Amino acid sequence: MILLSASMRNEEANARRFIWSNGLQNIGDQIVAPKTVLPWLFNAAGVPAVLTSFLVPIRESGSMLPQAFLSPWVTSQRSRKRVWLIGSWGQALAAMLIAVSALLLDGVPLGAAVIVLLAAHALFRSLCSLAGKDVQGRTISKGRRGDITGRATALAGGFALAIGLILTFLPNELPQWAIAALLAGGASTWALASLVFAGIDEPEAEPEDTSGQSASDMWALVKGDRDLQRFLLVRSLMLVTALSTPFIVVLAGDEGADLTGLGAFIIASGGASLLGGRISGRLSDKSSKNTMAWAAGVASTVIVLLVLSARMASSGVNAWVMPLGFFLVNLAHTAVRVSRKTYLVDMADGDKRTMITGASNTVMGVVLLVVGAISSAISVLGPQAALLFLAVVGYAGVVGARSLKEVSSASA
Repeated sequence: MILLSASMRNEEANARRFIWSNGLQNIGDQIVAPKTVLPWLFNAAGVPAVLTSFLVPIRESGSMLPQAFLSPWVTSQRSRKRVWLIGSWGQALAAMLIAVSALLLDGVPLGAAVIVLLAAHALFRSLCSLAGKDVQGRTISKGRRGDITGRATALAGGFALAIGLILTFLPNELPQWAIAALLAGGASTWALASLVFAGIDEPEAEPEDTSGQSASDMWALVKGDRDLQRFLLVRSLMLVTALSTPFIVVLAGDEGADLTGLGAFIIASGGASLLGGRISGRLSDKSSKNTMAWAAGVASTVIVLLVLSARMASSGVNAWVMPLGFFLVNLAHTAVRVSRKTYLVDMADGDKRTMITGASNTVMGVVLLVVGAISSAISVLGPQAALLFLAVVGYAGVVGARSLKEVSSASA
C-alpha cells in the first residue's frame, strides 16, 4: 500500500512537470509562430512575400519529415528525457537566434536567416515530439494522458490570450525591435520548459538494437499495421482544421472583417487553446477517436456556414460572423491536436510507440505538403473554393474516425 501511494505521488509530480513543461513549450509555439508573428515580422522588415510562403511548410513539415530517420537514434538512448531536453534547448537557441536576426537584419538577409533557423528549430522540435510521447507513456497512466495534454494546451492558451490582449492596445504597426523582443520572450519559454522537464522521474530503458529500425523498416511497419494505416488516413483528413484558417482570413478580408491585427490572431488562437484544451483533454481520455470525429465535423460545418454567409449575408453581418467562425475553427483544431496526440500515445507501448510516432509523423509531413499544394491550387478559384474542398475532406475524416479502433481506457 505504501509502495502504491509512493508511486501515485511520483506520477502526480511527473504530471505537474509535464503540464508546465509542455505548456511553456506551447507558449513558445504561440509566439514564435509561422502563421502569425513571423509573417508580421517579415512584413515589418520588408522581406519579400515569396520567402513568407516558406514559413509554414518549413515549420510543419520540417518537424515531421525527419522523425522516421531520427527514431532509431532515439530508441538507442537509455534516457528519452535527455533526448527531449536536447530538443528543447535546441529550440530555445534557434528561437533566440531568430530574435537576434530580427533585431540586426532586414529584407532578404533577414528572411534567409529566419528560414534557416526555423528549419533548425523544426528539427529540434521533432526530437521533442518523438521523446516526449515516449516519456509520457512511461510515466503517466492511460486515462490521464489526454487531460494532461489538454491542461498544457490550456495553460499556453491563457498566456497567449493575455499577450494578444496586450497587443491590441499597442499600435497596429509594431516596430521591428518590439517584435524581436516578443520573439526573445518566446525563446525563453523553451529554456524554462527544459528546467522543469529535467525534474521528471523517468524509468530508464535498456537501449534498443536499432538494426531493424531503418527508414525502410519503418515503412514496412506502416504497411503491415492496418490500425496505423487507418489512423494515418484519418489524421490526413483532419488537416482541414490546420489548413483552413489562412483562407478564412482572406475570405474575411474580402467581406470587410478585420482579422489582420497581430493581437486578434493571437487572441483567437490563445482563446481556443484555453477553452478547448481542458475540455478536449478530458473527452480524449474517454474516447480520443470520437473527439477527433466531432472536432472535424464542427470545423467542416463552420467552414460551410462561413462560405454561405459570405455569399448571402450583408457585410455588417459578416463583420462578426467571420471572426466568430475563425475562433470556432481554431477551437476545433485544438481538439483535433489534443485527441490525435492522445490516440497516438495510447495505441502502442514502449519503443514501438517511438517507431510509430516517427513513421506516422514522417508520412504526415509528406501528406501536409501534398494537401497544402492541392488546396493552394484550388485557391486560384478563390478562398471559397479552397474552403469547400477542405470541408469535404473534413467530413470524410469524420466518417473515417468512427471506424478507428478504440484505444482509450474509458472505452476499451
